[in-house]
Amino acid sequence: MASSAPATLSGTYRKAAHCTELLGKAPSLAELVPALSLIGERLSRTLAAALARLAGGDPPVVSAGMPMDGTLASLQGDLEGLAAHTLMVLDPGGLPLLATFEAETVFRLVDRTFGGRGVLPDPIPEAFPLSALLLVDQIETCLGQALGAALEGPTPYLARSLRRDTSLRQLDPFPRGEDLLMLTLEVEETGFAPWSLRLSFPVATLAAVTLPPRRPAASKGRAQGRRPPMRPDARREPFASIPVEVTALLVDMTVPMARLSALSPGDVLPVAVARSVPLQLGGRTFATGAVGELDDRVAVQIQIAF
Repeated sequence: MASSAPATLSGTYRKAAHCTELLGKAPSLAELVPALSLIGERLSRTLAAALARLAGGDPPVVSAGMPMDGTLASLQGDLEGLAAHTLMVLDPGGLPLLATFEAETVFRLVDRTFGGRGVLPDPIPEAFPLSALLLVDQIETCLGQALGAALEGPTPYLARSLRRDTSLRQLDPFPRGEDLLMLTLEVEETGFAPWSLRLSFPVATLAAVTLPPRRPAASKGRAQGRRPPMRPDARREPFASIPVEVTALLVDMTVPMARLSALSPGDVLPVAVARSVPLQLGGRTFATGAVGELDDRVAVQIQIAF
């Protein structure tokens, strides 16, 4: 049964504590990567629609990068300079997640709001003006609507912003060492430089929104009276000999347009290869594995397949 003593997080919202008999073993990061990839696909569509309502124009092209694992400490190490961090929660349940908007993104959008082409101020201010914070408010509202529509479950989720800060230490959304899965969303619009935002999900949040519904087992009498349906077997003809193209996605990175245009031979772009490498078929993840070596060749050892 559920525990009667819920744990308090940051003194603002509560997280339900359930016994292992109800939840079972907590899922690993590798098991949650495919689930977040699917959420990213749905979120790309719902966020595009929400941003179109905000701007009053055609929907932009929104794409989701490969989920990356990390912690608050690694997120802070990736950021250079000013950024707006928003702690959001998914109700019911008060499930936390973090949305991060880097300064370049915010100031480009502010310039566009006032009729510009998305030009960055030089130098970039050390703090966000009120106009920038009001714009972030609007994007957070769009993001909340898109998240609520993208997350599928027996109970509809409502995403809302709880608080915002430019300092992750001051915001303190979750423990610094807690395992996170991060998803970068890039937004492209004709005639403007692309911009992006990053979502960071604790494992407990992803597990709660992706846990499949539990169904009661069929009674023995009914099970004996019904034959199981026949299913196609991919290991037999005519399916077995069909060639399919499989992609192992090692690195998916976002590079600012200014840096991309300034690249020259000898430049080094740092990349982070996730511990879990998704294998994709037609853009959809069907397995994950770990990078290794076999007979002096790079190989992927399958860890999770579904």
